[in-house]
Parts: sequence; C-alpha cells; structure tokens
Amino acid sequence: MLVVEDEPSFAEALTVGLRREGFEVTVAVDGVTALHTFDAIQPDLVLLDVMLPRMSGIDVCREIRTRSQVPIIMVTAKSEEVDTVVGLEVGADDYVMKPYRLRELVARMRAVMRRSAETARPAPGAGPLDEGIEVGDVIIDPASHVVTVRGDVVTMPLREFELLELLMENAGRVLTRDVLIDRIWGLDYVGDTKTLDVHIKRIRSKIEIEPKKPTRIVTIRGLGYKYAVA
Repeated sequence: MLVVEDEPSFAEALTVGLRREGFEVTVAVDGVTALHTFDAIQPDLVLLDVMLPRMSGIDVCREIRTRSQVPIIMVTAKSEEVDTVVGLEVGADDYVMKPYRLRELVARMRAVMRRSAETARPAPGAGPLDEGIEVGDVIIDPASHVVTVRGDVVTMPLREFELLELLMENAGRVLTRDVLIDRIWGLDYVGDTKTLDVHIKRIRSKIEIEPKKPTRIVTIRGLGYKYAVA
C-alpha cells in the first residue's frame, strides 16, 4: 500500500503499525512524489492525506482516478465537512479523520480492499456475452464496465458503477439507505452515511439532464433512493 503523509513522526508510527498488521508499506511525503511512487509500485490501496506539500491530496486523488480505480482512503485532520465531501466527489472510496485508532483504520482498509477484489473477480459464467442493463436512455454493461448515456460513453469509478448497477437492476423499486450501504460498502462499513449521498450526486451529474432536478435517480425522503422507470 502507498501511504502519503508529510509528518515524519506520524508516517513512521503508521508504517510500524501497518506492517505489524501484515501490510507492505511505501511512504511518499508530498503530492508530486506520491504520483511518481504510485506509477512505480502500483499499490493495492492508497492512504492519502488531504494536506500535503507541492500538491494537495484532493488533486492527487483526482489524478489517480484518471489512471486507476485502486481503493483510496482520504485522511484529514480538519473537522470541516468540505474536506471529506470534496475528497469523495473526486473519487475517494472512504475517509478517516485524525486522530483515529489503528484498529478502525485497518478495518476500513481491509473492507475496501475486499470489496475491490470481489468486484474484480468474474462471476460464475460471466463473460463478454453477458447482457447489459438498459433503462430509458442509460445502458450499463457489467461485463465491460461501460456506461452509455444518450449514446455517449461515461466514465465511472468502481463505487459509482456498482451503485448505479444496483439501482438500475431494481428500477422502479425503492432501495433504503441501509440496503444501498450494505450492498455497496459492506455490512462492516463504519464510515459516515453521507458517503452514499455524495456518490449519488456524482452519478446524477453524469446521467441526469438536469442534475439539480433529477428524474432518474430520485430521492424518497425518509427511505432512500429509486431509479425511475419512466
């Protein structure tokens, strides 16, 4: 895994703790170095601080997402919601706030890595001939991980793709927030539920004609979301 952290004492303690948990750790101390290191080692997970020299963690996350769907967990020392929301909007899978307990961090790391591995593993009988899902002017092809909206191919990170697929598979049905979180992030997810809302917002920006007035993924107040059939 790649740890991007500019505080030497914190990075050292974190490295020791993670190696005891069985992780192989490489540390980068600034954003520019992080990108070079990422390309060199191709890590299975990135633990990325928001506040970094030379290039912010937000920009690093955005750049990584142009080349990889590797799981990314953002780390912030701030309590402002803007840091976590922006991190999720540019493609992070989860976030933690300093100070945090190593046990909680490791649990989140293993959860996102396990979900990533399960998604990458082909289902029995799956292959290039698997049928896609089409609802209205949106088509999703699980086999090739392609989303087509009104004839144009739209790029989606892993979590967005999984969430859209689940909603479209159940088009016309209301899926509660708990069901969506459990199915996409797992029963052991310990993060903030606003992660779901941010991912829904990102998907809407890519498939809705007017994202601020959604007609495809609609909010059912007090319950969750529904992919509208018409």
